[in-house]
Amino acid sequence: MRSYAILIDAGFLKRKLGSQRMPMTADRVGAFVQAVRDHALLDGLTLHRIYYYDAPPLEQTIKKPLGGAQINLGDTDLSRRNKSLLAKLATMPFFALRLGELHFRGWHVKNGKLPEIDAQVTLAHADLQPNIQQKGVDMRIGLDIAALTLKKQVQIIVLVTGDSDFVPAMKFARREGTQLFLVHLGHDVKDALIHHADVVMHVELPPMET
Repeated sequence: MRSYAILIDAGFLKRKLGSQRMPMTADRVGAFVQAVRDHALLDGLTLHRIYYYDAPPLEQTIKKPLGGAQINLGDTDLSRRNKSLLAKLATMPFFALRLGELHFRGWHVKNGKLPEIDAQVTLAHADLQPNIQQKGVDMRIGLDIAALTLKKQVQIIVLVTGDSDFVPAMKFARREGTQLFLVHLGHDVKDALIHHADVVMHVELPPMET
């Protein structure tokens, strides 16, 4: 029986299935995954596993420059939502979480606070926001593509992303005989991402929750 795995780039999916006003939920992820599983291209195939790649929220307390107060990054609405999302996904059938790390890299100025014309600008602590970088997630996606391919655990990898950084891993999988199905959800992607997929799967997004 031919089998497949679904690999989800969480940062990408959050932008496609949610918004700042209405963030992505575990139920919406589940509905999206079911839509992928129901796709005609996967009819009659066996699901091996769903790999979800993200990073847990920071629990660090930081002090804002320019007279700002301390901020507990683990005690924000965003942090609580993300922790709840990961906890729920971890209990869903066939889901495996692959977690990287977030790192606080200082502060940067919010968009629009550095005008091109003025030679000088006055900044307050409210004009600054933390610079948080994600590490290790892309590497885990690439490693799992290689492992699934070399161990012959699946014959098809369904990759949910819009990031062309995965092209080398996609090329490797195809050279070794694994088929690569891409789900980019209508996102404007580089040609290389399309060229190195065996097929682009068009999946309907589940309706937004009200």
